[in-house]
Amino acid sequence: MRRPRYGAFLVDGPIRGRGEWNALNGAQALLKCLEENGVEVIFGYPGGSVLPIYDALLDSPIRHILVRCEQGAAHAANGYARAAGKPGVCLATSGPGATNLVTGIANAYMDSIPMVVITGQVPTSMVGTDAFQEVDITGITMPITKHNYLVKDKADLPRVVFEAFHIASTGRPGPVLIDIPKDVLSAECEACKEKPVVEIRGYRPNIKGHPSQIKNAARLIQESKRPVILVGGGVILANAAPEIVELATSAQIPVATTLMGIGAFPETHPLSLGMVGMHGTPYANRAVTKADLLIGVGVRFGDRATGNVSKFARDAKIIHIDIDPAEIGKNADIDVPIVGDARLVLQQINHLKPAPSHAEWLEKVEQFKAQHPLKYPKDCLTAQSVIEKVGHMTRDRAWVATDVGQHQIWTALHYKFDKPGRFITSAGLGTMGYGLPAANGLQTARPDDLVILITGDGSIQMQMQELGTARQENLPLKIILFNNNALGMVRQLQHFYCEKRYSGVKLTFNPSFESIAAAYGIGYFPITRPEDVESTLQAAFAHPGMTLVEVRTDENHIVYPTVLGGKGLDEIIVSE
Repeated sequence: MRRPRYGAFLVDGPIRGRGEWNALNGAQALLKCLEENGVEVIFGYPGGSVLPIYDALLDSPIRHILVRCEQGAAHAANGYARAAGKPGVCLATSGPGATNLVTGIANAYMDSIPMVVITGQVPTSMVGTDAFQEVDITGITMPITKHNYLVKDKADLPRVVFEAFHIASTGRPGPVLIDIPKDVLSAECEACKEKPVVEIRGYRPNIKGHPSQIKNAARLIQESKRPVILVGGGVILANAAPEIVELATSAQIPVATTLMGIGAFPETHPLSLGMVGMHGTPYANRAVTKADLLIGVGVRFGDRATGNVSKFARDAKIIHIDIDPAEIGKNADIDVPIVGDARLVLQQINHLKPAPSHAEWLEKVEQFKAQHPLKYPKDCLTAQSVIEKVGHMTRDRAWVATDVGQHQIWTALHYKFDKPGRFITSAGLGTMGYGLPAANGLQTARPDDLVILITGDGSIQMQMQELGTARQENLPLKIILFNNNALGMVRQLQHFYCEKRYSGVKLTFNPSFESIAAAYGIGYFPITRPEDVESTLQAAFAHPGMTLVEVRTDENHIVYPTVLGGKGLDEIIVSE
């Protein structure tokens, strides 16, 4: 009888808790494969179809963190991945457990975050019968995963796990889902001493740029008079921030970022333009509109960055560097497409040392900054002023997560990040409720670092139960909550586009966040006056445990956008 190749691990002696067995069941083998792939933490919630995994976790060195909702597990795995630099792992049971993960999976897919998602499934004999807690989770998630698997044969499990980690973390990263029926998890198998060799036909991500296109890019940079570098999240994922700094400083090119690219270029640097697009800085949008060359690195040219793409950077030639060939030319017409890893491609370009003179252009960009600075009310307590102060106090040491809404945009504009990867937010999907569980995952990956969550009263109530996860794990998270009793971002859109007819955006009842903090045993620090901001923040950051800083703000303090509603960036340009 042919023994199954069970791959990926070596069993030394009996399995703890299993008498003298030298064989493993599917759940134990799964955990061994996860260990071999460097997994230290799983965020999950138990249920009937994953009972074998939870039983095996008792004998595994992998730490399980019990979330309060499966969506929180997916967001926590996302935050963990972004801080740890390796795939995050989350686990849920079949049926509602699996479907509760869907928003988090879609969020990771949109932002290219490496994750391995494990779901339980009803026994293979019952698949397709509408059994209790059965859903076709592989079918549901096919459009929002990089790849997914339904494992029907126990012998395939090791190969599938190793392939999942390889796919999730190579090329353009993304989530991979593994759906495992309960009988596969319970089946006994024999361990072997060989690791599966990952060879996936047709999957060979290109990482080096084509030499002729590299030369074409260098030539355009050399010939340009008004260049701008546009940096996206792909630069952070590729660890290419040093190469961006080298190109920008050596060729003296101003740098704008997308929401996902924030921090890839120091926002305190004189060449920084900040964020471009719908809620970007006026001077970044003006620079892009006036540019004769746009160097897009690790960007999608999404609508929030471009507005009406037919009018976006219409006087510029465009170089587009991205590891995903599907993104090249998808949203914008490209003059020099370069498929490859951002770090390696930039190294190739920098090696050619394009160093034109852009003094006149930089002087014009400085005029943009002087004429159109960021503005907000200075005579009262505002979220913008608090975030600026938080940036001054913590920029050199903090990791910052946000939810989605006005506070997210204020953080993007006013914190001034100067280190790559320190800004953790939901950009592509714009998921309210992302911030708190993502911050939990972030703090889990960086237990000794200062982790700050900036959130709003609307967003935090979407996943507020994850305060329990944070307290159970004794995470020293610092939460800054802006409470204006409104859904501020939607209210802002209604302000500009519905003639100030506000519908469904007033939070006429909010809980007492002071009482919520007390119920969870969290230090509470209110801010109601501008003069109390610095001292209160200092006290909150010095507090040894978890803290909640509640800032009461006015719902009428909105972000006055440079572009909204899909308008072209050229529509903000004044005659110069």
